[in-house]
Amino acid sequence: MNAPTIAEDFRRRLNAAAQATEAALDALLATAPLPGEIARPARLLEAMRYASLGGGKRLRPFLVVESARLFGVSGASPLRTACALEMIHCYSLVHDDLPAMDDDDLRRGRPTAHKAFDEATAILAGDGLLTFAFDVVADPATHKDAGVRAALVLALARAAGLGGMVGGQALDLAAESAGAPLSQDAILTLQAMKTGALLRFAVDAGAIIGGADAVQADALSRYGAALGAAFQIADDILDAEGDTAALGKRAGKDAERGKATLVGLLGLDAARTRRDALVEEAVAALRETGFGAATDVLAEAARFVAARRN
Repeated sequence: MNAPTIAEDFRRRLNAAAQATEAALDALLATAPLPGEIARPARLLEAMRYASLGGGKRLRPFLVVESARLFGVSGASPLRTACALEMIHCYSLVHDDLPAMDDDDLRRGRPTAHKAFDEATAILAGDGLLTFAFDVVADPATHKDAGVRAALVLALARAAGLGGMVGGQALDLAAESAGAPLSQDAILTLQAMKTGALLRFAVDAGAIIGGADAVQADALSRYGAALGAAFQIADDILDAEGDTAALGKRAGKDAERGKATLVGLLGLDAARTRRDALVEEAVAALRETGFGAATDVLAEAARFVAARRN
């Protein structure tokens, strides 16, 4: 039997991480309350499950799992951290889709949470997922070392909050009504915060869990930053060129809402060139980790980000 190609191995591991994450999220979002909880309201829990189960490629969990694997770590620590990260990602999608934000009716090929339930329930579902994410990371079940848990909580808060994803969303909304187009540097900052911060956290988390040294941690963080930037450009290109059925969400909304993107500023050809350069930057950073061929699957993840069609 022929050995699997790197692309095939990547697909297998991506699917395995997705399945493991789905099962773990399903267990975490069970009906029985945890110690210290009083009750889990049925409708709210249903909305949280709707928002986080049964969809998405689970790229962020994959990155946590695979970056930790470089250090020989697997099992509960990376998987529970991956679930926490996915909860925050899913909460952000629920809130982004609200009428006060991007006002979308379709996500992952089905009605958005506020359409499937109602706006108030969608807001609370997002709040619940955000809060529960930190519950999961802070739980001793995630790591026996309190110092590691504290480092994960701090890094996740920085990536998700004011100076990360939430701040990026604020910049994105402000750009829609700005009197002049944002500069390239301003767009790069916005995108590094709104999209890139959580993707970078995914590999930073693996480094924290694995006990990386300073050189390894820095190289993985640069890989995550470059991958995150490439991901956002690829997403902008798909929005400009794709169709709603293939994307599972409304296409063409960036131009319609006047969003600040590199596609809008530079054009499709220049955006593709920058996307591809970022992929090479990500791959180059992996070489500096010292893990050699063990990083091949992460390098393939960067290529996948650029080549994806939905």
